[in-house]
Amino acid sequence: MSLHLRSGVKAASPGESGLSPALLYLLSLVAGASVATVYYAQPLVDVLGREFGMTKGSEGGVITATQIGYALGLVFVVPLGDVLAPKRLIAGLLLLSAAALCGVAMASSKVMLMAALTAVGLLAVVVQITVAFSAAVAGEAQGGRAVGRVTGGVVLGILWARAVAGVVSDIADWRCLYFAAAAIAMLLAGAVLHLVPARKRMAAGYGALLLSLFSLFRDEPLLRVRSLICLLSFSVYGVFWSSLALYLSTPPFLLGHTALGLFGLAGIAGAISAARAGRLADHGRGQWTTGAGLILMLLAWVLSLQASSSLGYLILAAVALDAGMQSVHVTSQSLLFASRPEARIRLAAGYMIFYCVGTGLGSLASTIAYARGGWPDVCRLGAGTGAMALLFWAATLRRPRVGRTALPPLMVSVSSSQELPPCIKNR
Repeated sequence: MSLHLRSGVKAASPGESGLSPALLYLLSLVAGASVATVYYAQPLVDVLGREFGMTKGSEGGVITATQIGYALGLVFVVPLGDVLAPKRLIAGLLLLSAAALCGVAMASSKVMLMAALTAVGLLAVVVQITVAFSAAVAGEAQGGRAVGRVTGGVVLGILWARAVAGVVSDIADWRCLYFAAAAIAMLLAGAVLHLVPARKRMAAGYGALLLSLFSLFRDEPLLRVRSLICLLSFSVYGVFWSSLALYLSTPPFLLGHTALGLFGLAGIAGAISAARAGRLADHGRGQWTTGAGLILMLLAWVLSLQASSSLGYLILAAVALDAGMQSVHVTSQSLLFASRPEARIRLAAGYMIFYCVGTGLGSLASTIAYARGGWPDVCRLGAGTGAMALLFWAATLRRPRVGRTALPPLMVSVSSSQELPPCIKNR
């Protein structure tokens, strides 16, 4: 199958960035606010479970619903980034997201809630379009830095979601949170329309673009390896955070939702490590940054097992988990984007499908494990999954290579004679 695309986006030359600080800040805000809509429900699992009559073992379905929507969005919405101009696409998705968030706030039954949460997840994929857009405009030499900065915004969005959701649920109705999120989405849509420069996009048919996702997995060993690492690492992440609220609301802790939300401040470590990981990937240290991140995630479960003796162990576990996960995630995206600059959006879509599957499965398995054996079973589940991720990374250290089949230009054009950046040459 042959696709012919032309891009209206001028590529930044090596060593040059076309991404201004103001635009980078706006894109970080868009990414953070969008991903927050997926995570608002995480600290509210028990609240939503009680209000909508869910059993303890099925409460994880609240998280899984948004992940199912996100996976669908990656397959069917993200490829529109090759068809539509980024400015209008990002603004349009933000406005639709505002409508879906209002749907969650007005849900009167479990079915309505799950449907609205699925729609929220579907539209939150604007995050991936934003990350890929920032990497393209920044140029090859600073693409990892741009991805790290925007992903840092994603981490802060997750942090915001956890903290604010906990506070709001204690002082007001949880539905107010979703109405406020809808207002933020509308404001950001207006900012995008006014501040993001217009860039043309011309592409082959939408159906052909969907099919090209399968070609990417067939032709790119690096994508296959990094996608499986993504699935396992985000499963670990989902296991931890989905049962944490349930655990900390029981003796000996008995923490309220405000305290649970503030507990998420440990995620600041993730924002710091995201920016650092992007710079390391730019300098050819992506593989070893991945290994260090996976080791940190495994260490988090060793600390979590000691939580009954001191809350401090659990705080350290959250710091290690967030820092490790973001190091792995940013490095994976940086390596993938640098390997095939002409296919950034489709690489992001294919890769992040495994994020959804991993987070959804981890969340559901976590609440089931907690219902059956409490926090110790959750720790065993998380540690086992983390060990699998580390062993898989070690076994495939020297295997991934950049595929040979060229895909059409997407955000930038790169000639066959152009030298690969350090993060690919030294991989």
